[in-house]
Amino acid sequence: MSDPRITSSIFTRGAVDLGALRAAQTPAQSPATPPAGRPTPGGVSPGAPGGGAGGVAVIDVTEATFQSEVLERSLTTPVVIDFWAEWCQPCKQLSPVLERLAVEGGGAWVLAKVDVDANPRLAQMFRIQGIPMVVAIIGGQPVDAFTGVQPEAQLRQWIAALLKAGGVAVETPEDPRLVEADDALISGDLDTAERAYRKILSDSPADAAAEAGLAHVTLARRVTGVDPAAALAAAEATPDDVPAQLLAADIEVLSGQAEQAYARLVELVRRTSGDDRDAAREHLVSLFTIAGPDDPAVAAARRALSRALF
Repeated sequence: MSDPRITSSIFTRGAVDLGALRAAQTPAQSPATPPAGRPTPGGVSPGAPGGGAGGVAVIDVTEATFQSEVLERSLTTPVVIDFWAEWCQPCKQLSPVLERLAVEGGGAWVLAKVDVDANPRLAQMFRIQGIPMVVAIIGGQPVDAFTGVQPEAQLRQWIAALLKAGGVAVETPEDPRLVEADDALISGDLDTAERAYRKILSDSPADAAAEAGLAHVTLARRVTGVDPAAALAAAEATPDDVPAQLLAADIEVLSGQAEQAYARLVELVRRTSGDDRDAAREHLVSLFTIAGPDDPAVAAARRALSRALF
């Protein structure tokens, strides 16, 4: 998937000749009354409350309705096109997630489904070389795209960035299961927090927030009963004691000094070898999970780790 900030899009303006498609459509091909939306997940049907913009969350689009349902609609509401085909197994993994997110969006954006077999001209216009392919349209123009199945957490980030780029203010609803897990973690009930995070991950294996929460539980267990000052002093006195350095890094992360912890472990990787080096590297990567992949400090530490390893 392209960078969620849109600016590094793999799909640039002007790459698709939308004008050619507009010119090819006659008024008869663009009905004044838009066709009804397709059934949506979770029992929400178009026209029902919560069914999306103008009563529609998910729509089937053809070459004849593309201008009215995608181009014109995108002037006021971001439209995400899902290019799919019945024979495409990855499409059957991605499409239901997109449909669910569209309904959840409550009208902030609309998902337009395009069957590439039934609409070869649209596939040609967008230079589709592989499916599933997802293209975002804002103001009548493509602004971003990606191919292949993506984790739900990344899809949420991409859609949020898309809505921001389109000037749409949307507050992402909190997952109540995640709120419950976080509350248990904050209160120190690590067993309850772990069960809650694992339950979320069993349903959504790529949920970054749950992964971070579970990593935080593991970290909290490692430092239970430890005297922070004594542990840091021990690490300072014995720089070659790998367990002491790992524990000191844990304490630094919990103290809000993550960058210092990363630097400590990168240096440990640099000056050790064999099992000690593997232990330091794996421990550092586990700490990255707590902050998440989008944290600038994590990105910098990953680059430093790469240099230390190679």
